[in-house]
Amino acid sequence: MGEKQKAILYTQDQIKKRVRELAAKISKDYAGSELIIIGILKGAFIFMADLIREIRVECQVDFVRCASYGTGSESSEKVVMTKDIETAIKGRDVLIVEDIVDTGLTLKYLVEWFKERSPRSLKVCALLDKRKRRKVAFEADYVGFSMEDGFLVGYGLDYGERYRFLPDIYVIKQL
Repeated sequence: MGEKQKAILYTQDQIKKRVRELAAKISKDYAGSELIIIGILKGAFIFMADLIREIRVECQVDFVRCASYGTGSESSEKVVMTKDIETAIKGRDVLIVEDIVDTGLTLKYLVEWFKERSPRSLKVCALLDKRKRRKVAFEADYVGFSMEDGFLVGYGLDYGERYRFLPDIYVIKQL
């Protein structure tokens, strides 16, 4: 697969500024609490690392990994958890951190999964909210950037496991 044409959508500086703003809001909302932050692998790990360095409340970190099996770029619409959290969340404040809300299927599944474990509160923070491909009603509680459509890479987002390392977020012009 050859080099894809890409254009910067959000610069490293824009991302840093927005991450600080999200962290300030989260810190205010959870002042005096201890927060469990659950990152969704693999895409959210860079965003989550930057976010927790800016959050000003005590927090624990855990990760979950999900897959939706299908063909090509289309989801089967069946989400399967391939790595569960190791932290008990009953009676605790939980924040799920995701790189992008796309179809909404994964986050809807995870929210329902975690609610069964009786957390005190459960919210979602997504760096990007891409609305055009939404298949289920889902709204994140904290959103970095909203957009209609586009295939994005960089800052943890990948295309075929490539481009995660890029410090900016790019839109790929040809797939």
